[in-house]
Amino acid sequence: MGRKRARESTMKLLYQMEMHEDFSDHIVNFYFENNNFDEGEKEYILDAVSKIVENLESIDSQIEKNIEKWEINRLAKIDLCVLRIAIYEILYRPDIPIEVSINEAIEISKKYSSEQSSKFVNGVLGSIVRSNDINGK
Repeated sequence: MGRKRARESTMKLLYQMEMHEDFSDHIVNFYFENNNFDEGEKEYILDAVSKIVENLESIDSQIEKNIEKWEINRLAKIDLCVLRIAIYEILYRPDIPIEVSINEAIEISKKYSSEQSSKFVNGVLGSIVRSNDINGK
């Protein structure tokens, strides 16, 4: 399985959902109809999207508490999606080391957003880990 590809695909799907303000299964099904994934990638994407949507209020609350001088609705949508995925991994995937989640989030933000975004994502995720007293899984 390509976990990196699965994360990037999850970000793209969440971005699409965010832009359409539609977090329904219809969008997820349409995404899978138009993209090919191996079973491991599909499993990761489905688990991530379902847990993120199910816990969106809680995940966004973590973001809001840890962004200084910002409002969540002013964040770049890509950065928001990257943060949601990393927080999903940090809080709901004990099998993925925190460092890996943060590093992957930084890499995705560098690839799809900007250098400043990667620093912002790193800072927010570091703050979330510290504020939740998460030292390791």
